Amino acid sequence: MNLEQFSILKDKRILVTGGAGFIGSNLCEVLLKLDAKVTCLDNLSTGYYHNIQPFLGNSNFTFIEGDIRDLDTCQKACANQYFILHQAALGSVPRSIEDPITTNDVNVSGFLNMLVAARDAGVKRFIYAASSSTYGDSEALPKLEDVIGKPISPYAITKYVNELYANIFHTTYGLDTIGLRYFNVFGRRQDPNGAYAAVIPLFVKQFMDHESPLINGDGSYSRDFTYIDNVIQMNLLAITTENQAALNQIFNTAVGDKTDLLQLTEILKKHLTTFDPSISKVEIKFGPNRKGDIPHSLASVEKAKKLLKYEPTHAIDAGIEEAVEWYWSNLK
Repeated sequence: MNLEQFSILKDKRILVTGGAGFIGSNLCEVLLKLDAKVTCLDNLSTGYYHNIQPFLGNSNFTFIEGDIRDLDTCQKACANQYFILHQAALGSVPRSIEDPITTNDVNVSGFLNMLVAARDAGVKRFIYAASSSTYGDSEALPKLEDVIGKPISPYAITKYVNELYANIFHTTYGLDTIGLRYFNVFGRRQDPNGAYAAVIPLFVKQFMDHESPLINGDGSYSRDFTYIDNVIQMNLLAITTENQAALNQIFNTAVGDKTDLLQLTEILKKHLTTFDPSISKVEIKFGPNRKGDIPHSLASVEKAKKLLKYEPTHAIDAGIEEAVEWYWSNLK
């Protein structure tokens, strides 16, 4: 990714909510490389202080420890901001099934607080993390932005409501927004620990510990696994685009390729065995399918290519290779 095309962001005041999290901290890092003035808002519930610690000595970086469920906090964070990259959310379908109330409080009430604060602060553009879960029970492949089904988890409902609210805030208040439907993002800084860890960091850690990863189902379920650098590119394109037709739209943020879970384990083994050949002998376990899981997910990225000039730089193999190198250096 050529960062020179985003040099317009120099000295721009940009708020990244959830900036201590996996995606948010990567966004903060690249924005600081572009000499933007970055404010990070995070309550450190799923983000980590160590993710932003390297930025604290940078005079262009400000950290606000606070919660998007508090409107006053949102208003203070949004004051004088030019752009907002809203990443703060409570992720995980299983977590939302176990605790739908908290998921709704953060993802809907918190999102609404941020929209109100952005509107009141006169923010130029509000970019937010949407989700592929919005496609729900639609079996159509590839996923096209305008064709969705019914949500099949509380999490999916909250992310769909985000899109509805964003649209209303444009039509009613004139706030320009862009929603990025993330498809199974992975990469450096993604947490492998905890009950709701995403599949790739979880499997990487288990392989490194010579533990057998558990696949839910028979391994045939597939996903459009999307490396973090592709997500960073989409966010940068969204805040810098001069194409008016791209504003107040939803875009799939993915690669446009699907990998099933059995294929995923083979790719992980291939790259991990360069560090530890014995990992090739670790067996896979299988369990029941999870509630709320869709069988297959594959994005069309043609709309993003057309309106935002998006060109994904990392297919899954290249992304896994870089991610594994990061995990090996940071988990060992």
